Amino acid sequence: MEKLSEDLIRKISKSKGEPEWMLEFRLNSYKKFLELDNPSFGPKLDIDFDSINYYKKVGNNTDDWKNVNCGIYNRFKSLGVVDAEKNKLDGVTNQYESEVIYHNSRDELKNKGVIFESSDDALRDHPELFQEYFNHLVKYDENKFTALNGALWSGGSFIYIPKNTKLDRPLQSYFRIDSVSLGQFERTIIIVDENSELSYIEGCTALSHSQNSLHAGVVEIYVKKNAKMKYSTIQNWSRDVYNLVTKRAICDENALMEWVDGNVGSKVTMKYPSCILKGDNSVGNSISIAYAKSNQILDAGAKMIHIGKNTRSNIISKSIASEGGTANYRGTTKICESALGSKASIKCDTIMLDDKSISDTIPKNVMLNDESTLEHEATVSRLSEEKLFYLESKGIPESKAKELLIMGFLSDFKKELPVEYAIELNRLLKEI
Repeated sequence: MEKLSEDLIRKISKSKGEPEWMLEFRLNSYKKFLELDNPSFGPKLDIDFDSINYYKKVGNNTDDWKNVNCGIYNRFKSLGVVDAEKNKLDGVTNQYESEVIYHNSRDELKNKGVIFESSDDALRDHPELFQEYFNHLVKYDENKFTALNGALWSGGSFIYIPKNTKLDRPLQSYFRIDSVSLGQFERTIIIVDENSELSYIEGCTALSHSQNSLHAGVVEIYVKKNAKMKYSTIQNWSRDVYNLVTKRAICDENALMEWVDGNVGSKVTMKYPSCILKGDNSVGNSISIAYAKSNQILDAGAKMIHIGKNTRSNIISKSIASEGGTANYRGTTKICESALGSKASIKCDTIMLDDKSISDTIPKNVMLNDESTLEHEATVSRLSEEKLFYLESKGIPESKAKELLIMGFLSDFKKELPVEYAIELNRLLKEI
């Protein structure tokens, strides 16, 4: 394991055959990482940066599973990723450790002019388009972990949907960590051009170890005029992973951005998917869940920034805390002076399953004009004893009754998920 240094960054960039401007970007990001402290808000981050393995490549990117290491193939097969590709998706990218190891898409995508590649391949194959959108929405110097991503980014997806294009099926990326103390730093860029639509789904898992791993991804999404974008995630990192992700979208006139964000796993999560509603009549929606159990801190939420006139945003956050876990909502909604006639709604609901668990709602709501409306509602409650008693009186065991009540609590979220991910969520909730 080689420690983080300029030499390591130069080796990574050279091994990828990157242009000089990217190496310079990486080195500037590394310098900023050394200067910046951990975020001043949220959970305490006790990360030993000297113990992280910052780059591990296992095999080359291929479009044929026969060329993938048998053990890795079996891992993705057991996760359902291989079977999902056959009938339900227009394309997939699967990342193992630091690099994409399998990527494939239907021929129809190419015929439509869609670009769907790993971000490393896009830098090589579409350098001008890549550089136009890379590091413009999420700057490397925003915080310590965007700087770390800038220095070490590897893998992730690059997607461009041309004008007037709608895909029949979603695109999917799946990220897997198996190594001890690995750092994974994918970079995803998505551009949905005018009058187009895209549904993108993302899965994340890791093998459990006694030492901590780090996931610090960056996602930049551009939703052009009259376009629609839906980004669905189920995160099931093991309980030794620090999950520190920056995800942001910018919406032009009449554009729609939807975040569907499930957080079931990790040691610490800090994730606040964001929408910048720049264009008039643009819409941003976020619906999320966080289920925290023993030794887990899930600090999640959303950010909505209204700039254009008559913009709308809706945030729904569902949190569950049990066995002493911490599930917090943290978010920002800002309606700027220019955003006349805009509407924003925030609804945060939390269920506490015991006396040891913790949940806080930490909103920042800013209203800068008097022609708009902003509503915020928050509730914290315990699992209904009356409903539990009713179900048990019908002969349903207590454990099953609790499961049914939790599933009902999350019903709004599950409706927004692709079917196979809703099924996976049910399975995960039964396991944890």
